[in-house]
Amino acid sequence: MLSSILVSELSAELIQQSATLLDALRRAEAKLVTAESCTGGLVAALLTHHAGSSDVTEGGLVTYSNSMKQSVLGVREETLRQFGAVSAETVREMASGALGIAQDATHSVSISGIAGPGGGSPEKPVGLVWFGTAMRGGDVLAEARIFEGDRTEVRSQAALHALALVAQRLA
Repeated sequence: MLSSILVSELSAELIQQSATLLDALRRAEAKLVTAESCTGGLVAALLTHHAGSSDVTEGGLVTYSNSMKQSVLGVREETLRQFGAVSAETVREMASGALGIAQDATHSVSISGIAGPGGGSPEKPVGLVWFGTAMRGGDVLAEARIFEGDRTEVRSQAALHALALVAQRLA
């Protein structure tokens, strides 16, 4: 019961924050593209939930497997082998690759993590999510967060954090 209450509260916050980000993108005359792994397109879905979002949402790419990260986003095999899919290096390449595909986008956000319930390790526990943000002509940044909860909660919190990171890049 508690889990469903938290998800419900997160859902309302996700809808609100995605609307707020769309307004910020419009004010900045910016366009966003997403490159998502563990969130499976949730960030893009949140943005396109709102009518008229196509003026600032360029699109979303779900690259769940390593082979898709490589073939679609241009993540190097060496990066995946050396650092893994859940790493700063990978999300930086994902964010850059998304900007390369979406020629009209000015900003990108990428997400790769371990939503659980399995798949974690002592070095990369369940709940670890890496985020990358890029601006055309600017730096590509990466940061990690560890989220608590079940798979749905981790994915929802990751999507919320991704929206906040894009808003910070616009500020």
